[in-house]
Amino acid sequence: MDLHLGGRVVAVTGAASGIGRATALLLAAEGAHVACLDVQEDALRSVVHEIEQSGGTALAHRLDVTDPASVDAAIAAVVARFGKLNTLVNAAGVGGMVQFADLKLAEWNRVLAINLTGTYLTCHAALPHLLTAEGASIVNISSIAGLKGQAYSAAYCASKGGVALFTRALANELAKKKVRANAVCPGGVMTPLVAGMQLEGLDMDLIGRMQNPTFSLGQPGDVANLIAYLASDRASYVTGACYAIDGGAVA
Repeated sequence: MDLHLGGRVVAVTGAASGIGRATALLLAAEGAHVACLDVQEDALRSVVHEIEQSGGTALAHRLDVTDPASVDAAIAAVVARFGKLNTLVNAAGVGGMVQFADLKLAEWNRVLAINLTGTYLTCHAALPHLLTAEGASIVNISSIAGLKGQAYSAAYCASKGGVALFTRALANELAKKKVRANAVCPGGVMTPLVAGMQLEGLDMDLIGRMQNPTFSLGQPGDVANLIAYLASDRASYVTGACYAIDGGAVA
C-alpha cells in the first residue's frame, strides 16, 4: 500500500495495544510521523521502539482522554515535536458486557467518558492545528455497536453510537474548512478488549446474534488498513462516512 503519507503527522490515541497499535505501526511504515498516545506508558514505549527500529519516526506521550489537561498537554507535545498535526485517530476505548440491570452508574459514566467525551476532548484540542494543516482529517473509531443494538452493551452502544453521529456532525461543520471526519465501525476484532470479555451468566443466544456470516474475528491490521486509507489523500472525497468493517455482521 502506497498512501503517500511521508511527512504527515498523525496522532493516534489508544496506540499502546489493539487497533491503535496496529494503526500506529502501519502509518509509520507508510512514512507518517506518528505520535503514540495512551495511558499505558510501558506498552507505548514498546510501540515507539518498534517503529524506530524499523526506521520510522514516533513520539510516545502519556494521554488520559478523560482529563482535559492531559489531552491539551498531549496535543501540545505533538505540535512542539513535529511542528504540525495533519490527522487525529481516536482509537482509545473501553467496553465490556453486562446485563443492564447490573450496570452501575459509575461504569456507565466511565465508558462514556473514555469512548465519547474523550473523543470530543481530543478533537476539540486538535482542531486549531488541523485547520491550518494540509490534508487534515479525523478518524474516529466507533463500532458496529454504534450502528445497531447489542444485548449487554447499553453503555458501549450509547457511546459508540454517539461517536458515529458526532463524527458526521463534524464532517458537515468542517467540510468547507477542508477538514475531513470519518468513523470506522469494527465488528469483532481480536484485541485485548475482546479477549478479556467475561460472558459468564449471559444468554449465549443473544451473544450469537452478534456473529458475522464467517463466524470469525477480524485482526487489528484489517481495521488499520482502512484507517490508513481514510487518513490519506486517497480518501480526499470521503467525509462523514461510517464504515462497517465486520465480516458482514451488519449486512
